[in-house]
Amino acid sequence: MTTQVESAWPDHPEYRIQATPCPHRGQVWLGDALLAESDRCLVVSETDHDDRLYFPESDVRWQLFAPSDHTTVCPFKGRASYWTLAGVDPAVENVVWTYRTPLPEVAAIAGYVSFYHDVLRVVVVEDWPDGSKVPATFPLWGDADELCRVIDVEPVSDGCFVGPAHGPTRRNVVEGGQLLGEAIVAASKVLPGQRVTSASMIFTKAASFDAPVDLTVEVLRRGRSFSSAEVRVSQHGVLRSAGIVLADSGAGDVMRDVERMPEVPGPDAAVAFPGFGMTGREIRVVDGAYDPDPDRVGPPLINVWVRFRDVPREPYLQAALLAQSTTHWTIAAGMLPHSGLGEARAHVTLSTGIMKTTIAFHDDADVADWLLYTNHAFWSGRGLVQGDGRVFIRDGRLAASYTIQAMVRDFAADPAALGHDSRTAM
Repeated sequence: MTTQVESAWPDHPEYRIQATPCPHRGQVWLGDALLAESDRCLVVSETDHDDRLYFPESDVRWQLFAPSDHTTVCPFKGRASYWTLAGVDPAVENVVWTYRTPLPEVAAIAGYVSFYHDVLRVVVVEDWPDGSKVPATFPLWGDADELCRVIDVEPVSDGCFVGPAHGPTRRNVVEGGQLLGEAIVAASKVLPGQRVTSASMIFTKAASFDAPVDLTVEVLRRGRSFSSAEVRVSQHGVLRSAGIVLADSGAGDVMRDVERMPEVPGPDAAVAFPGFGMTGREIRVVDGAYDPDPDRVGPPLINVWVRFRDVPREPYLQAALLAQSTTHWTIAAGMLPHSGLGEARAHVTLSTGIMKTTIAFHDDADVADWLLYTNHAFWSGRGLVQGDGRVFIRDGRLAASYTIQAMVRDFAADPAALGHDSRTAM
């Protein structure tokens, strides 16, 4: 009963809980079993908490659940009642809850329930214009439009740009691929009329999403045919990344010879990958090789099909989006030959991160069409993984190639002992 709960709202008027309609269909899964599905979900955002997806009680398969005696109290929402997922073996205790009589400030969640997304698989399913239904893991990082916004750095003075903040996220670390994409955009704006042909970046220190990043572009040589520039990325006055970008004005073929696209199953035969929590981008992994299961062992190869829902208007944004996806896969590919390792250990028991990447652009690609990323981790040891990759257009043309050096090593100390968790890069 709410009368038994002492409300914290009078003492904390700055606290925020917002319930907004989810624009996509919500689903909850355990393995292949669908536990709940609704087009009427609410996204509940709360200060210092992960977003939660709340489902109408009428859209839950209650025959799989049994009421629990367990209750908890939230001073901002009220008293929660729980159910156990009893229709599976073993049962999953206290995995769904509701606030039957929520406090007045959160009255919108009355009649809704939520599920622990660290135990069950919670996804939203987006309807694309071509009729595709594309899942994304909840809580969401954001949408591809938001990724374009933060990558499309804004000029503030000659050679100086700012990359907008996204806001704190569950793992409040900007990945290297995004900084690479921002460097490509900044260099493209400094060298108009030329196309970036390659970029090589090192990542010296992790950046956070809750503050903007500052980019400076120093033109090393500006030529009619070729230009080069140094790009430096800082945050709070601390260097986060630096690299060299090459650009040219284009030329016809003197000769042409291209590596052939490998014979792998197409996107329709690959496994949908809703990870990374982003709508507006669809990922399908060949043979499901990007696998958190530490007992899965195989060759250090991961082939992935990627496409975006919308095409950015500027060619350099397409190049930046293509580059952003290159840093997702090499660490996981390097783990595959080794029993007891898996991507789920990254940032939990293993300190991992991309240290350097180099990408070269070849043929123009449409990021709204399927692109095949081939990833081969050809060496691991001494706390490092080295790999290379190709990006093929679906018709077999080679759009780009890249190399990655990454870090995979034990934490110097237990993250929990240092006050860190899986959301924090070390």
